[in-house]
Amino acid sequence: MRLLLLLFPLTLCAQLPTAKPIPRVQAVPMPHHITSFQLDGRELTAMHFDPQDMRPFWYPIHASRDISLTRMGHPHDPLTHSHHNSVWVTHNMLNDLDFWGDYAKKQGRIINVEVSREGYEDTDEFASMRMVNQWINAEDKSVQLVEVRRTEIRPLDGAKSWMMLIDLEFTPPQDKPATFGATGFGLVAVRMAKSIGVHDGGGRILNSEGQLNEKAVFRQPARWCDYSGRISNDEDGFAGITLMNHPMNPHNPTAFHVRDDGWMGCCLSLDTPVEVTREKKLRVRYALWVHDGVATQEQSEQHWKLFTEMPVADLWPMKK
Repeated sequence: MRLLLLLFPLTLCAQLPTAKPIPRVQAVPMPHHITSFQLDGRELTAMHFDPQDMRPFWYPIHASRDISLTRMGHPHDPLTHSHHNSVWVTHNMLNDLDFWGDYAKKQGRIINVEVSREGYEDTDEFASMRMVNQWINAEDKSVQLVEVRRTEIRPLDGAKSWMMLIDLEFTPPQDKPATFGATGFGLVAVRMAKSIGVHDGGGRILNSEGQLNEKAVFRQPARWCDYSGRISNDEDGFAGITLMNHPMNPHNPTAFHVRDDGWMGCCLSLDTPVEVTREKKLRVRYALWVHDGVATQEQSEQHWKLFTEMPVADLWPMKK
């Protein structure tokens, strides 16, 4: 019997010698406009891009436990902060339209219009998804900006430590330029789980300058900002996310808009507007380092350096 069990895998290979190994990291299309990013069949995060939503977003965010490090909505103001969608890309002042909130007088929406056949890539090292979104005026449906977005999930130490790389390119649809106005709201934001927040859970905010919590970190320039705290009552039940700004982005180091109530954002244009034209597209790059435990300053800095040393992704691979 033991000999038969040992020979069983060899028999299968003999039956189907053309069978290929399954990539460890996969971007798996799911029903209802969802793509699940999985490591060895377990979900790390998922991209939600239902055209009925106000904007695409990533949820959940899992480290080694099946507990999301992020949440949907503000824990104390779920109605007027319904736009706090786990991890999301948006801005509250593009061409005088608000893409940030859900109930603005001049409302903008971000609508997915394409996930191409070549938009998915699965490997043993990473999985990626490329999509095209339109930033539109919700009232007259006019396109204000075209966005190409690539999400890459790259495990570093299994689910205990992994990166989400976010590459974005913005182009106006016509000759008229688009302007991201001066504001602290946008471009990448994270709504942490309630138990991780400083106010509700006794968590901790730390930036690259060694500053701690909202009072010291709020709107201060930094290379990265980490939010860590408890996600379970186990002795080692801690985890967090380091949000990273790439040196190629405008205004680096950039301001981080961070609150003790559990959210952090990386500002694109806090004090200075950013104009985008067809001749001068806006190309930016961000990363999230998702990790078990409470990250030290040295650990977050090390992973920020790793991020900056990675090759910048090609958003147009089919043009080669």
